[in-house]
Amino acid sequence: MVFVQTILLKVALDHRPSKAAEAGVPFSSLNGHDAERPYNFWQWRQQRPFWEFLLYFVTTVGILQLLFGTSTFFVSILGYLALGIEATLPIPQVIANYRNQSCKGFRVSVIFFWLLGDLLKGVFFTYSKTPMVFKLCGLCQFMFDLTLGYQYWAYAEKEGAIEMKKRRSMQIS
Repeated sequence: MVFVQTILLKVALDHRPSKAAEAGVPFSSLNGHDAERPYNFWQWRQQRPFWEFLLYFVTTVGILQLLFGTSTFFVSILGYLALGIEATLPIPQVIANYRNQSCKGFRVSVIFFWLLGDLLKGVFFTYSKTPMVFKLCGLCQFMFDLTLGYQYWAYAEKEGAIEMKKRRSMQIS
């Protein structure tokens, strides 16, 4: 899985639009409200910083695992961090949709399968002897998925009304 994700990162970096075309891509800010990140984290223009960061990150985590891998506390902290990151993955999409007041470029099938996957995960966690933190993180992620579903519905209605007004004005002219 890590290998495939690395290949996907390489493909995504190879096929990024140029800086001049950035305003027209679906995943950039449509209204210029992109927040500045410290050191432009993960917004670098060249590929080298991405690969350097991944190398440093993997090396650091690998060394920590070698040093503290037998510590229950370390493994628990690592697990909680992983759960927290996974539970909050939809947040950037929710924020982008809210800022743009649109879900343009975001497919309904993605929302559907996120909801389905998180629902099934929640059912599994409920009926198995899973620690409460898994259940809470699963619930949190499901709530973000529901928020995305609501945004898709609400913004589609808004975009539909705008499109209807455009058609009416064209018919009158």
